[in-house]
Amino acid sequence: MAFIILMVLAVVSYNLTIHPLASVPGPFWARASGIPSWYHAKGGIRHIWLLQLFRKYGNIIRPAPNLVLFCDPEADKVIYSNKSNVRRSDFYRVLKRKEDENMPLNIVDVSEHAARRKLLNLAFIEKSLRPASRFIIMHVDRWHQIILDEDDGADNWTRPRDLASNFDELVFDILGDICFGKSFDLKEPGDNPMKAIPHTLTEYMRFYYPFCRSPFLSLLSWIKPRGFDWLINFVAPPLVHQYNKFVHNTIGNRIALQKDQEDLPEEERRQDMFYFLYEAINLGRSSGFITYNEGDLRADCGLLMIAGSDKTSLTLSSLFFYLSGNPIVYRKLVDEIRATFDSVQDVAYGPKLTGCIYLRACIDEVMRLTPVIPCEPPRQVLAGGIEIMRTHYVAGTTVGTVPWANGRNEEVYGDASVFRPERWIVDKISVTEEEVARLKANFRPFLSGPGVCPGKNLALMEMMIIVSRTLHRFELRRVPGSNRGGDDDYHYQLEDVYVTARQGPDVQFRRRRES
Repeated sequence: MAFIILMVLAVVSYNLTIHPLASVPGPFWARASGIPSWYHAKGGIRHIWLLQLFRKYGNIIRPAPNLVLFCDPEADKVIYSNKSNVRRSDFYRVLKRKEDENMPLNIVDVSEHAARRKLLNLAFIEKSLRPASRFIIMHVDRWHQIILDEDDGADNWTRPRDLASNFDELVFDILGDICFGKSFDLKEPGDNPMKAIPHTLTEYMRFYYPFCRSPFLSLLSWIKPRGFDWLINFVAPPLVHQYNKFVHNTIGNRIALQKDQEDLPEEERRQDMFYFLYEAINLGRSSGFITYNEGDLRADCGLLMIAGSDKTSLTLSSLFFYLSGNPIVYRKLVDEIRATFDSVQDVAYGPKLTGCIYLRACIDEVMRLTPVIPCEPPRQVLAGGIEIMRTHYVAGTTVGTVPWANGRNEEVYGDASVFRPERWIVDKISVTEEEVARLKANFRPFLSGPGVCPGKNLALMEMMIIVSRTLHRFELRRVPGSNRGGDDDYHYQLEDVYVTARQGPDVQFRRRRES
């Protein structure tokens, strides 16, 4: 016991005095040990804690012994660019459910990640995105019909709806159709055991995330493929197993359909996103530079289900939270949508929709305030080191920037905590082109460099169609007396589980009689 105490004291002393990062500011116990960072991650509030540290210590902080985080646009660009001398940290190795579950999200090797991303991008070529608009509109209109069925025709508001849950269900159904050829029917009324799937996804991430932020990350990375992954899976909550089973069965069914259609002419096969990923197996075999097999395909499809649903659903629920608490912004957005489209049936993806400047500004503003990944995507410095903000950091140092804090950088945004879409719109008087360019230099809602989200165009398409058709067809209000989802009318609250967990807002709809 005395030996252990001496070892702990020696490590703490080293971290505080001799460590290469000893001069970087941060809380005493956080510089001494990774336990405070892990503690806040386990509680889902690490993003809030990090923002508080930036406000106390400045734009460079040390929240764990071997971790330096920055709140600066230039630092973000240096760390996450394609040519940066970094790789993904061991965080991503621990994020793996099992050793052979390789996907672009958790591949650490730089060259292997680039090759896999090249194949994953096949799912988002123009040919695969072209039919997506039709599927989105079909599901949005069906969701609207469910809402309309609650309307008794007497100018009454519908029952309260938790939009976090509603949008989870809607986006999962859209994702099912355009990725896997089958809707999950989560949005449909009545009992459906599948409705728990978005919740199981949250529990899956909530369970695994504290391991990834562990102060013993290097040890976990080493022992996990040596039997510890089996133990983690054994003690995982039932909802985690339910989610794993759902992913396995969904992808298995789609593989079976793909094999059944192999003898059909190409134009007769269902060419959803899965189709293009499946075809990448043959491309990988013929390319010689990477082996892409059915296990990789399953992992990539699992990634699509996580990343493809969370960003869109979060942004939508966040936007409706802010709109229902800000009547001026709400009115301006509705006026733009209804002035652009004569009827709700006219709302479709194309130049008119992408030309809705205020709509895009509203979406950008909520993505600034509610990023899908609140805390840093960690990067480990490679041999030769890296220079960030005029300081050299040696190999092995973990670095990153924090999207939650970046979006609240008062040096960049001024009134950073205020939901104000006008900041993104050039008006030649109060907002210049130079000002908007400066803001966008700090704005990377889909990340950047090798980690940029390949599905960003699909996500934007979904968001713009869903918002426009919904606000064209319905009036919107926050449920009187409800403030679920926020600490007041102006701040939507998130839980950091690597991605985000959230609740609300509780809203009501009423059909516009002239629609």
